[in-house]
Amino acid sequence: MEPIKHRIAHYWSHRAKDFQGQRIREFSSDKHQLWLNEIGPYLPGKETLRVLDVGTGTGFFSFLMAAEGHDAVGIDLTEEMIEGAERTSEILGLNARFIVMDAEDPDFEKESFDVILTRNLTWALPHMERAYRHWYHLLAPGGVMINFDADYCNRAEECMDEELPPEHAHNQISMEMMRENDAITMALAAYQQPRPQWDVQLLAEAGFEKILVDTAVYKRVYRTIDEFYNPAPVFAVVAYK
Repeated sequence: MEPIKHRIAHYWSHRAKDFQGQRIREFSSDKHQLWLNEIGPYLPGKETLRVLDVGTGTGFFSFLMAAEGHDAVGIDLTEEMIEGAERTSEILGLNARFIVMDAEDPDFEKESFDVILTRNLTWALPHMERAYRHWYHLLAPGGVMINFDADYCNRAEECMDEELPPEHAHNQISMEMMRENDAITMALAAYQQPRPQWDVQLLAEAGFEKILVDTAVYKRVYRTIDEFYNPAPVFAVVAYK
């Protein structure tokens, strides 16, 4: 594993336990339906979809899809996150499969999935172009990739100076962990170009033909300030094969 990925996995291994609890609470909150509202319009019209949740963390998107009757698989680079996802599966009583795996080089057969979902992952990929190429091949014809993210790397210095409200998604993180998060973000900035424009370019180069961008996702999902609040302008990039 290259050093930057090892650093990222190490960071998230320390956050897995608290992250699991927050995702369980998010699943039971109004965010559950708000995220389904964002995802649903893009899904192919099949009763049961094969869904790959990339960078699953402790499984939030996998459980959203499983609760809707879909066949969900979640992958994450951090072993502790996958262990948390498996525990959450038992708590929620929802079946999904979880595997420790690199998002940039997922080990599945071609055309294994109808949907690839991801949230707050691609900003942390040092080789995003590689990931998009692999994801294209994993999708069946007519499949869709739905990526929710923000331009965290190119906003890194600006974000460090931002005054956050009392409640937000990183509220319980220690100062030491916040400094490490900021350092990782700054290191990753060297790998990325302004987004989502860059995503559109990379997706087209990967072979996707229909690409949509929605820059207003954060206004709908994070319209209230609570423990899940994310001040970054989260967008959606949707690409059909």
